[in-house]
Amino acid sequence: MKKTLLLVLAASAISLGACSQKAQDESAQAADTTTADANATMRTAANSTEAAADKAFGSAEATMDNAGDAIGNAADKAKDKTGQALKDAGNTVED
Repeated sequence: MKKTLLLVLAASAISLGACSQKAQDESAQAADTTTADANATMRTAANSTEAAADKAFGSAEATMDNAGDAIGNAADKAKDKTGQALKDAGNTVED
């Protein structure tokens, strides 16, 4: 077991030492490109999520505004009908 491990470690050391500077540079560039792509993807995902949240909150806000307007309109109509009913009752009492 120890001999196999030593053999694998020795082969790894030889492989690493055999890499040219150009190969090492290309590997570093590939890693940088991969990192940049991952960062760009994360930024896009974050922006898309933020836009979706903004749209959802805007829709909810509009729904609440519409509901508030509908309640206000119903209350105004009820007030008008109540006022008219009181006037009619007052007119009936005078007659």
